[in-house]
Amino acid sequence: MSFLKSFAAAFKGAETRVPLARSFTSPWAFASSAAAPSPFEYAGAVRRAYLDNPVAQRAVRLVSEGIGGAPLMPTDPKLAALVTDTTAGQSLLETLASQLLLHGNAWVQVMKDARGLPVELFALRPERMSVVAGPDGWPSAFAYRVGEQALTIPLLDEDASPNLIHIKAYHPADDHYGAGCLAAADQAIATHNAAAQWNRMLLENAARPSGALVYEAGDAGGLSNEQFDRLKAELAQAYAGGNNAGRPMLLEGGLKWQSLSLSPADMDFATLKAAAARDIALAFGVPPMLLGLPGDATYANYREANRALWRLTLLPLAAKILAALSEGLAAWFPDAALAIDLDRVPALAEDRERLWSQVSAATFLSDDEKRVLLGLSAQENT
Repeated sequence: MSFLKSFAAAFKGAETRVPLARSFTSPWAFASSAAAPSPFEYAGAVRRAYLDNPVAQRAVRLVSEGIGGAPLMPTDPKLAALVTDTTAGQSLLETLASQLLLHGNAWVQVMKDARGLPVELFALRPERMSVVAGPDGWPSAFAYRVGEQALTIPLLDEDASPNLIHIKAYHPADDHYGAGCLAAADQAIATHNAAAQWNRMLLENAARPSGALVYEAGDAGGLSNEQFDRLKAELAQAYAGGNNAGRPMLLEGGLKWQSLSLSPADMDFATLKAAAARDIALAFGVPPMLLGLPGDATYANYREANRALWRLTLLPLAAKILAALSEGLAAWFPDAALAIDLDRVPALAEDRERLWSQVSAATFLSDDEKRVLLGLSAQENT
């Protein structure tokens, strides 16, 4: 330790931060063996989930749009403008909620003017970001890479104000990156997509395995290879596909059509698809009833399911995002806070009405104590 560091440590105490582990592999890849699945790859998983799977896309949008449109408690007007403004044409809170659900990490760049004051909060694509760790493993900067271009963004500016705000979900096995819901739902999404593809192929084949051609040879022997190939090609060209559904078939002598149907065991894929859809909803914290999934009677009605969505998913995730933004912007707004205005959330109207009635009926509480219980500030003495 140098003299200057020793001199500084004498006044502020010795360093107590433990070193963190630095991993040079993808935080979403796991060691694979002969029997293990392939490593999780984020870009492909996003396409399969958000672009190809209706259940996953609706679950993510239900959560992110709910947080993006949630009313905020009164706060500093400049802080409220930073949080509620759009970023690249999208709601900032909605974008951050989607990134946390899918990726598990969200980075917000604090854009500043010439005076060092924040003028915009820009959500960076999480798959383009990586942590640049110092000698002790703690983040010292962040690297942003797109194509052949790379940019290193320091953790703090020259005036010790933050350049980036990193919001991450909990990851039990990584010190730098969070774990998203998409990684847990990836297998269920693959199963659901495979079942949908199976249904489409069945529809193209008259919604059933059409049947089998049986050749009654008699004493003439079986079909030659040339006859077999010609027959198979003619069937594929003239009778396969949705455009040929129901078309009558003309058979030559010795050929007999034997119809086939799906057995109950073959129909298990329908049950498997419904189970995969419920697993997707579970991974993203959305009640299956709100996604229109049949066979789930956990909630008495949509109102209870919507209330559960807010209590169990939207409010905790919104609190994480708003707390991280408040902490990151504390250098400019030390006394301001960001929080959801629960009294203005329609899904929680009945809960808040009961709370207001209970607090109002408590005659042993003062007015200031009642205001605090309701999440309001105490009245100033005049």
